[in-house]
Amino acid sequence: MPSYRVFRLKEHVRQNFRWTPHMSGLSQVKPRDYEEAFVIEGESPYAAWAALRETPQALQVGDVVEIDAFELRIVKYVGFEQAKWVLPEDKAAAAAAATEPEAEPQPVS
Repeated sequence: MPSYRVFRLKEHVRQNFRWTPHMSGLSQVKPRDYEEAFVIEGESPYAAWAALRETPQALQVGDVVEIDAFELRIVKYVGFEQAKWVLPEDKAAAAAAATEPEAEPQPVS
């Protein structure tokens, strides 16, 4: 049976998420806004949701479920939708890339 890692949206961010208009498609989520909570097993993310529904650990709008360490689903009012982590860009690497001169095109012979 597959297992799912649950990441809870931090409460101070949850209120903003609840009032944001629904956008379909891939959601970009920031790891700093989440805390890893627990792992649950189920046949599908919906089965895991149903198993938790009447418990204190029930999934809430904005929570993220990680499937197989590569696929993320975010809980929305309409169900689960695809999501991906947005990692902060390394500032030192970005500054170095910005200061490197661009290579000149080579003539084609």
